[in-house]
Formats: sequence, structure tokens, C-alpha cells
Amino acid sequence: MTQNTGISNNILDLIGNTPLIKLNKITKNLIGNFYVKYEGFNPGHSMKDRIAIHIIEEAERQGLLKKGSTIIETTSGNTGFSIALVSIIKGYKCILAVNSKASAGKINMLKAMGAKVYVCPAHVNADDPRSYYEVAKRLHRETANSVYINQYFNKLNGDAHYHSTGPEIWNQTNGEVTHIVAASGTGGTISGVSKYLKEQNPAIKTLGVDAFGSILKKFHETREFDKNEIYPYRIEGLGKNLIPTATDFDVIDVFEKVTDEAAAHRARELALTEGLFTGYTSGAVVQATLQYAEKGYFDKNSKVVLILPDHGSRYMEKIYSDDWMRDQGFFDTQKQAHEVVEYIK
Repeated sequence: MTQNTGISNNILDLIGNTPLIKLNKITKNLIGNFYVKYEGFNPGHSMKDRIAIHIIEEAERQGLLKKGSTIIETTSGNTGFSIALVSIIKGYKCILAVNSKASAGKINMLKAMGAKVYVCPAHVNADDPRSYYEVAKRLHRETANSVYINQYFNKLNGDAHYHSTGPEIWNQTNGEVTHIVAASGTGGTISGVSKYLKEQNPAIKTLGVDAFGSILKKFHETREFDKNEIYPYRIEGLGKNLIPTATDFDVIDVFEKVTDEAAAHRARELALTEGLFTGYTSGAVVQATLQYAEKGYFDKNSKVVLILPDHGSRYMEKIYSDDWMRDQGFFDTQKQAHEVVEYIK
């Protein structure tokens, strides 16, 4: 940052230091105080900017990235965008293996950022050669002078949040945070933030969010990988059909599962009540918070921080599309589309 001018050297200087915003309406019937860490304020519109710059700069320090290097990654969309963004500024090529749950809009954004994109079927086993995990590994083997980020099994994923998101939450709440609610996909965010905050105050509770169709909740409770837990679901960036080593299950106190439908409606409600335009997983985090409240996890002294991973612009063809919501069967007599567009002929 240039001294005293307010001018950034490049867009990467804007990563982190996202705002903490009090919820006023959507939690009005809950006991406690609720705040959101809105990661959509990052320049790449998601918290994945934090891990992209941290992992890439660490690879530079280790001499793994050199002039002309190619960065390869597995992504549901947000991490890929962040890696492509950092690659542009730092002068690297970018190849991304994306699962087919990623919307056409997300894929187009990745292409617009200069990435070469391979779209892989979402509902195959992790060890299937067509899975985005295996495709990324193959591309790494076949591409000279390449580095595979491998966010699911990269310790630096959690380290990025231990050194940035966790301290920010601690400072923004003046050390008064009592609970964090965070989604778990790769597990880097929830693990890194929880580790830092529990070092400051071991009484802080870490409340995880998982999806129906994912194995994380049961694995946390039993340490058993149960394939019977796995079935297709719609939420992107939440839950897993494998166990990411980037997840430190020991620093997570409990998991709550949410449905695709409830998460979608909750994201839309968050926009209409709080003016916060967020992604699908953010809706899941809010929904899980309401479920935790019903189970009595909070009291009048609770200061609860919800980590909202990304911006709603990534989901215009999904949860913010009435047609998509109808196609999923998410509208019924109780929950109708909010019709506000009138066409004049």
C-alpha cells in the first residue's frame, strides 16, 4: 500500500479485513447477539482469496513457483476464481478442474479470468478417474513446471485463516466472541479460525455446518467413514464425500446438517431482511444458526459470529433464479416466488 494516499499497489492488497455486521431482523426472535463476517467483501468476492494468496506466496517462498509456472487446482468455483485472480497479478498460468455443480456463470467467470477449465461430473466417487480430484492430479502429472494447490489436503489452507480471519474476528469483537458458526467443505476456514480463537479463549464454541448427503458430521462424531451417508445434494462448497486432511475435527465442537431447500430460502431471506446478498453456503450457515438456537446453544450473553463465505452474484442461475427454485421443487403453497417484475408491452 502506498503510504498515506489510500492507493493500493494492486487488487491483492484488498484481500482480508472484511467487515463484521450485526444481524437485526433475521435473528430477532433468537436469544443472544449475532454478527456476520461477510467474506463477499474480498476482491474475488469470497473467503477463498485468503487461501489463494497465502498458499501461492508460500509456494513462491519455497521456490516451487517460477516464471512460466502453471497453477492447478480442484474447485467448486470460488477457490478457482481466487487462484485465477492471484495468477493474473503474479503472472502464472491457471488450470482448474471444476465439478459440474458449478453454475454456468461461475464457469464463465473462471474463463474470463484467464483460466483453462475442465468440468468434471459431480456425482462420482472421489477416486473415479473422472472426478475433479483425479482430473487435477492427472493434469498436474502431465503439465511441466506446474504446482497443484490441493486445498483439501493442504495444511496451508487452515493456516491462511489462522493468521487472518481468526485474528480479525477476535479484534472486531474485542475478544468477546463466544461462538462461531462456519460451514465445512475443505475445512480450512473452520479449522484455522477455531484453532486461533480457542487459543485466545478455550471456552469459545465452534459450531460446524454440514449438508445432508455429506459424511462430515458422522465422521466427526464416530471417526468412521460411512458411504451410506453420501448422496447427491445441491449446495456448493459445503460438505464432502471424502475426508479432507485440511479439516481439524478436534477443534470443532459439533456439526449440524441443513437441507438444500432450507439453505436456499434462508439465503434469499437474508437478502430481503438484512440487505446482505450472499451465496448458497451463507444461507446454510444462517439456517444452521437458527437450528442451533432451537436446540438451546445460545443465551442472552452469547456473541455469535457467522462466517458467510461469498457473494450472491455467483448464484444468479441457482438460488436467485425463480425458475431454478421451481425446478428443484423449492416453491410450494407456503413458499412462493417473490414476483416483483412486471413487463410492460
